[in-house]
Amino acid sequence: MTLRGSNARESIHSPVPAQSLSGWPAALLNFVAMLTAITRAVSPALADCELSFIPRQPIDIAIAQQQHHSYEKMLAKLGARVISLPAEPALPDSMFVEDPALVLDELAVIFPLGTDLRRREAATIAAALSPFRKLARVELPGTIEGGDILRLGRKLFVGLTARSNAEGISQLAGIVAPHGYEVIGVAVTGCLHLKSAVTALDQHTLLGNRAWFESSLIKDHDWVDVDLAEPHAGNALAIGGTILFPASFTRTHTRIEARGFQVMSIDISELQKAESGLTCSSLIFEG
Repeated sequence: MTLRGSNARESIHSPVPAQSLSGWPAALLNFVAMLTAITRAVSPALADCELSFIPRQPIDIAIAQQQHHSYEKMLAKLGARVISLPAEPALPDSMFVEDPALVLDELAVIFPLGTDLRRREAATIAAALSPFRKLARVELPGTIEGGDILRLGRKLFVGLTARSNAEGISQLAGIVAPHGYEVIGVAVTGCLHLKSAVTALDQHTLLGNRAWFESSLIKDHDWVDVDLAEPHAGNALAIGGTILFPASFTRTHTRIEARGFQVMSIDISELQKAESGLTCSSLIFEG
């Protein structure tokens, strides 16, 4: 079986409704295995999102939806098959699909999120991941959000925050240890999640605001420090040999480029009013 021509390429790289995956035979899923990004459309209730470290501002939902669609198109341009889940009108934060799950090569771990309302987001994420991975679960009273997990090789650094607690981190460690992963708790202050403060630019280099977390626990990496005028600039998305980066952080953009990285700017200004970064709006994995 061979896929040929522009229509086949467009069908793979354009957003794919999640329901189209139901009933796919495993052999076909294996055949089309590639870089996959699961996203979810912006909830019309986004203006009622949870906020912890920034003041609430009016959010223009139409602009937010447009920016999110541009984000999905960028992921596709950079080589991902985008599986776009439908919006959840009753769940304001549901576009942040990274939080309910961690996807590893061997399995996906589904999380109870750190606030009551957001826990309802996990069911549809689990359903979307089930064709690709065996599922495991952290259970209450443990809580974890995927935005608190920085994966560096076989080490999972997990932020100790208001959203991810010690019990959740302990359960995660027990789940992934048989697969050779080490889990390390990291104290975080000043921001919502660990990855609000630090993300990987490549396997050797981290971008971070080291004032917001216990950076001494992360060794043997080079650092690009955010510009002091842009404390929220620690969240970047490395995909397809490119660093996708918010257009609002021009000074830190320059610092990343100065280290030899190819950086592509994207406007997420309306989404940032919901405490959004770039990694939190997709689950990206080989599958």
